[in-house]
Amino acid sequence: MTQHRPLACVILAAGKGTRMKSDLPKVLHRVAGRPMVGHVLSAVRALDPDHVVVVVGPGMDNVADAVAPYPTAVQHEQRGTADAVRAAFGLLEGFDGDVVVLYGDTPLVTPDTLRAMVAARRQSSDPAVVVLGMRPDDPGAYGRLILNARGGLEKIVEYLDASEEERQVTLCNAGLMAFDGARMFDLISRIGNANAKSEYYLTDVVQIARSNGMACAVVEAAPAEVVGVNSRAELSEVEKLIQRRLRKAAMDNGATLTDPDSVTFCVDTRLGRDVIVGPHVVFGPGVVVADRVEIKAFSHLEQVRVDSGAQVGPYARLRPGAEIGPDAHIGNFVEIKNAKIEAGAKVNHLTYIGDARVGAKANIGAGTITCNYDGYAKSHTDIGAGAFIGSNTALVAPVRVGDGAIVGAGSVVTTDVEGDALVVARGRQQAYTGWAKRFRERKQNEKAKKA
Repeated sequence: MTQHRPLACVILAAGKGTRMKSDLPKVLHRVAGRPMVGHVLSAVRALDPDHVVVVVGPGMDNVADAVAPYPTAVQHEQRGTADAVRAAFGLLEGFDGDVVVLYGDTPLVTPDTLRAMVAARRQSSDPAVVVLGMRPDDPGAYGRLILNARGGLEKIVEYLDASEEERQVTLCNAGLMAFDGARMFDLISRIGNANAKSEYYLTDVVQIARSNGMACAVVEAAPAEVVGVNSRAELSEVEKLIQRRLRKAAMDNGATLTDPDSVTFCVDTRLGRDVIVGPHVVFGPGVVVADRVEIKAFSHLEQVRVDSGAQVGPYARLRPGAEIGPDAHIGNFVEIKNAKIEAGAKVNHLTYIGDARVGAKANIGAGTITCNYDGYAKSHTDIGAGAFIGSNTALVAPVRVGDGAIVGAGSVVTTDVEGDALVVARGRQQAYTGWAKRFRERKQNEKAKKA
């Protein structure tokens, strides 16, 4: 039996992100509905590490809150990536397993890539350092990874320092590293800052390890997986990349997207089999859609569950707390908030249902409103199974409409309605024969006199 080797992960998240021009720390900007550092933590959790440490800057309490319950270490001054890793040393004191160093602004890295790095660190050649590499279409100004004759990593050369021959190398540094913890602390402690910026660069660790006869290795990842974010434009590019990933996963798992490029997902969106999603649908956080649901164009869903066979949209808005039951219909320009629409119920047109229950097979007419807020508190509306609510009805909560009841169109319902009753709550219609004609004639005469 292979003995368990401990694993720790250090996530560097102290960068101010000045190019983002934001009061929000860079790593808290969202990609597919989740902060970037949350994506990195999700990938890390898949490895079941023994320790996770997130390195933050001074005053980044909101980052510490976002990554809780994982502990944070503070990098008090921005003095380079090696200095950031040193900030985590106190929380890893005595640790001699493997350590993976990641970046909180690289949200697309996958658990498979991290596992490959750990596996490479544990191979028989026993490398002190494993560096993640990539081969972008345009290597540009990336640092180059120079391999030796045995395929091991010999050095990392920054583009400005590279020879013409080294610049022809297509294998580039992606930044992430895996270390043997028993040697990491000493190696990183020996990194100096004799450079133009007087910063401590983590990449220098390879040269130090090799000069002491230690092996180093490389694992390659797809360039799209290791894109970092330093600006709003780069954030939008990463959003595009993750949306492509999420759309493909949805279709691979049995959903039909009629216009995939126009559909927006969150990372936690869950779609069942044989779901059909129309153009320009937006899934906010916390959406679960069961099998055989159709979501029509321009609908927006957030923190909701839609059960099997239901139809939603077009132009529907399902807000947090909406529960759409099996075979229910939610139609155009309908808004549902914190309400349960039970099996087979229909809310098809121009309606607001909030803080309510709509019973099975009830029918809600166009323009119906549950008046749920009095300026101070929210109140509940309960509509029974099989009830029929006529168009342009206002249900003033708290109020209950019993099973099978009928509410006449245009009613304002302020008290409970018994089951199977008919209620009409509107003023009696009055007709005044010829009044309109006489009104017009009088106004025309008045106008003529003024002329």
